[in-house]
Amino acid sequence: MRPFYLHCGKRIFDIVTSLVGLAALSPIIAIVAVLVRWNLGVPILFCQERAGLNGSYFTIVKFRSMTDERNEQGELLPDERRLTTFGRILRRLRLDEVLQLWNVVCGEMSCVGPRPAVSNLLATYDEFQRRRLETRPGITGWAQVNGNVQLTWEERIVLDVWYVDHLTPWLDLKIILATFRVLFSGERPNEPALETAREYAKCISRCG
Repeated sequence: MRPFYLHCGKRIFDIVTSLVGLAALSPIIAIVAVLVRWNLGVPILFCQERAGLNGSYFTIVKFRSMTDERNEQGELLPDERRLTTFGRILRRLRLDEVLQLWNVVCGEMSCVGPRPAVSNLLATYDEFQRRRLETRPGITGWAQVNGNVQLTWEERIVLDVWYVDHLTPWLDLKIILATFRVLFSGERPNEPALETAREYAKCISRCG
């Protein structure tokens, strides 16, 4: 099951799910676009180069959730000062991410996987960290349903690598279901999942 899923089944699932998702969510996407234009102006979209499968680059598409306010020197203000209440709601409900379903259709992302890394961070990755690039990045992932921003960067990396090595259709289904739970209950660190991933990382280090 795992070999078939890795080489064929996961991509089929991604294409079907993303196309159905885009069709079903099209009214919501249209409403969000209007609200972003009303609250934040133009541009409506935020596009950024990210690192995907095996470190290949692609452009991620999201709804904009921050203003473009700048200081007297013309430099953008820190993210926390540009993130509006409206933007926080978009992020809390993950509505800023829905357009990434198009990235999934294009084969640049998967529905489930490690979040795509900002491309300029790639040069800082060590061998262990680069292992998170062995599968397509996802809209949601194992780190996202086990704490996400409540975790350190190192903890998220460990969870991502654990996911890469344990990827199955059942784990992807578990992550998708857990994503809906997180939308309603919020992000909380999952210590059992973290401890399992930490022990696995130690085992890889000893065996490597």
